[in-house]
Amino acid sequence: MKLSTIVFIVLVALSVGQATEAQQSVGSIPQGLEALRQLASSKTEFTLDHSMLVFASKLDPENEDLRRVIAGVSGVSVHSFHFPAPWMYDPAALSSVKEEYHAAGWKQLVNNHEKNGGPGVTNVWIRFENNAVSNVAILVARATEVNLVAVSGSISPLDLSHLGGHFGIPKIEGGVVIPNTAPRP
Repeated sequence: MKLSTIVFIVLVALSVGQATEAQQSVGSIPQGLEALRQLASSKTEFTLDHSMLVFASKLDPENEDLRRVIAGVSGVSVHSFHFPAPWMYDPAALSSVKEEYHAAGWKQLVNNHEKNGGPGVTNVWIRFENNAVSNVAILVARATEVNLVAVSGSISPLDLSHLGGHFGIPKIEGGVVIPNTAPRP
């Protein structure tokens, strides 16, 4: 997705004035992010509720998978913090985010750390309601940036891959495409 499209989506979100309602629909954002927010030299944060996502999906009318996924998503919240120097943020703030998700009953699916022992991490958490995934949160921390994306609504990991590259959600690279060779009835 082009930067101009993202800026347009953010402007629409701000002009509609529903950011507070959308924030509540995505769920609470961990308090540990506040420490990261205060140290960041630049911040990009926005929240889109379901109606904003539907409107934004119309910018890509050819993508049926995206529209199908958005039908079950109630909100997306993106928090991106950039720091002026490598590893300037407090790793304890990242640990605090992890502890908050755990205490709230979220299940951690991915916990990937930098191989050189640096504080960089990639974490994925999910939350279940009635045996279905109701929320997904992705935290990616690198030398000079920390990004948290939270998606709420009925969503599967495959659906999350369809959202990649849209609404500030990083594009998921790799994977294997498996063709459906089963005969149709």
